[in-house]
Amino acid sequence: MNPTWMIPFIILGGALQTCGAAMNGQLFKHLINPWLASAVSFAVITVFFVAAFLVVHRPLPSAKDIASMPWWAVIGGLVGAVQVYAGLTLVNKVGAGTFMGITVTSALIMSLVLDHFGWLRLDPHPITAWRAVGGALMVCGVVLIARF
Repeated sequence: MNPTWMIPFIILGGALQTCGAAMNGQLFKHLINPWLASAVSFAVITVFFVAAFLVVHRPLPSAKDIASMPWWAVIGGLVGAVQVYAGLTLVNKVGAGTFMGITVTSALIMSLVLDHFGWLRLDPHPITAWRAVGGALMVCGVVLIARF
């Protein structure tokens, strides 16, 4: 991907994540069963990515690539499923602003911890006072959004 498109693409992804939570909330409202709604949501995602893979199927991993992969790498989608389930069952109860505020803030704080300790094979980036202040300000922002 062209580096000039990275930040706009990330911004688009963040904006669409909010829309996705609201869409999933409506999916749950109309399908009633949260497990069915989650399955439908992931079925659409699966079909999309299988089709994309069939169109752009290169590069493929080598046996060495697969053998060196940590066991936990394959459960990233399952971890994401927790967020989808939370969104479809809770966004209508707390509102999109509060839901996304909590989502983004908790993701940011966890990213600071992952960076600081270098967990999940990330290069360490220590928590500095300014990074901690940024995290605290995010928490304050969420409190204001949720409260008012």
